[in-house]
Amino acid sequence: METVIKIACQDEKGLVHKITGILFDNLLNVTRTNEFVDDAFNQFFMRISYVGNCDIVQLHSELKSVLPQDAIVHIIPPTLKRVVLLVTKEHHCLGDLLIRSQFQDLPFKIEAVIGNHAVLQGLCEQFRMPFHLIQADGLSREDHEKLVQDQIDTYNPDYIVLAKYMRILTPAFSAKYLGRMINIHHSFLPAFVGAKPYQQAFDRGVKIIGATAHFVTDDLDEGPIICQDVVAVNHTFSAKEMAKAGKDVEKIVLANALKMVFEDRVFMHQNKTIIFD
Repeated sequence: METVIKIACQDEKGLVHKITGILFDNLLNVTRTNEFVDDAFNQFFMRISYVGNCDIVQLHSELKSVLPQDAIVHIIPPTLKRVVLLVTKEHHCLGDLLIRSQFQDLPFKIEAVIGNHAVLQGLCEQFRMPFHLIQADGLSREDHEKLVQDQIDTYNPDYIVLAKYMRILTPAFSAKYLGRMINIHHSFLPAFVGAKPYQQAFDRGVKIIGATAHFVTDDLDEGPIICQDVVAVNHTFSAKEMAKAGKDVEKIVLANALKMVFEDRVFMHQNKTIIFD
């Protein structure tokens, strides 16, 4: 099984040579490398995979010693990502992810589902998946999020996925899981942000509708985009029919985004992503 190294740092000459040289000295076999330099910020990004055995702590130290001081180095052994899903009432994304988890179509394990309504509890029970109902009625947004956060943290997940979780999050909650929380938005961002995007699309007479998976930040629907796709529509589609067509796009886009993230192929940089094949 391959181990992945992700590196981000200021660019300078000889970085690839230094990195691969250390792997060679540790008798590790490099199986794939990807590099990118953002010239505007003089920022270097690298994803490298290898097979072989070594002391990961020592390898990390050796890599840091030859890289610029600002270098961020992650060495990631081949393990399933542990995930908590947040949901409200819509079932299509949740159902798709439960099936993919059941049949190991993605390198992840769903630890639990948290919902602010009980609508999807029965679906989770069919998969013997823990479901935690945390209703928001009568609670401030902050108090409700504190309960949700406490429940998430009992599982210590690698990622939190908003599988049609229809609540606006506070900046504090978003910041706690920055880079670890992924949302599926039912439009082709940056168009039609916020509520009722399909109604917005219908009102504008658009010819394509889409979906966007992105990292969550404290700016509503403005986080770095991971994956997008579209489907054609025409003047005969009502807003309801657009929403129905959009659900298929949403679950595919979310699954594709999660595959890239769980395979450690995604870097966040400024308000964008860098994604290696």
